[in-house]
This record gives sequence, C-alpha cells and structure tokens, in this order.
Amino acid sequence: MASVRTSQIYVSLLNEGTDVWRPVTAEQLRDDVYRIIGEAPDSDDEEWEFAPGDIVRCRKQKLSGNDCLVAYEAAV
Repeated sequence: MASVRTSQIYVSLLNEGTDVWRPVTAEQLRDDVYRIIGEAPDSDDEEWEFAPGDIVRCRKQKLSGNDCLVAYEAAV
C-alpha cells in the first residue's frame, strides 16, 4: 500500500481587506492536485476560499519571501 504524501499548502482567507493566507495540511493526489485534510479553524471569523475535503490545484508563489504552494482553483 502506498503511503500518503502530505504537504503544507496555503489557502486564501476571504473578506480580510488584504491578502491573508492560512497554512493547511493537504494530501498530494498527483502533480499539482491536492486534497485539503487539515482541520477548519474553530472560530467563525475566518472564511477560507477552500474547505477541508476540497480538491484543489496548487502552484508555487512567494509569500513573505518564501516559495510556498498556494491553492488557486478547485480541481475536478
């Protein structure tokens, strides 16, 4: 049985007034496609662009000077 490959990806927070990203754990399904497996926040004050369980495409993007994987669209 193949082991699950997880990575930290970043999901955009909506309605923040500026770009804000939340790091979450995701399972890599294929090259640039991931399933978000991290827990949703306990508080109601964060609105994630993508929720746990969503399958998303990711690309590299600089955040705070570091190369990070960010979710940019839902994958089908």
